[in-house]
Amino acid sequence: MDRLMLSLMVFSLTIIGMVLVSVRRAHIRVEYSVSWLTAAIIMLILSLRPDLVNWLAATLGVTYPPMAILMIVIFVFLVVAYRFSLRISNLKDANIALAQRVAILEYHLKTLTHEQQKTANS
Repeated sequence: MDRLMLSLMVFSLTIIGMVLVSVRRAHIRVEYSVSWLTAAIIMLILSLRPDLVNWLAATLGVTYPPMAILMIVIFVFLVVAYRFSLRISNLKDANIALAQRVAILEYHLKTLTHEQQKTANS
């Protein structure tokens, strides 16, 4: 279990480092980085506290503590994925509305241009 905890710690520190570098270089927005940082911090806490892992395993009714770690990590990443799915859905709806507004503006612009040409030719 010690190698698992060490691997989890390295993995979580790697995620934290990657997210912080991405925020610094403006590759990811701060509001999205919070989800990833929270997930990585939860994994880091689990890797540093084996007693917490044993307690979680007992609470979840799992006899093998590494399985509890796997369950918690999957749960945390499912929550992050769900949050991003909500955000993507909102962006898609906003994109559709924006495309419709652009189409309406183009129609009005063409109509206005056509009327001006008609008036100028008369």
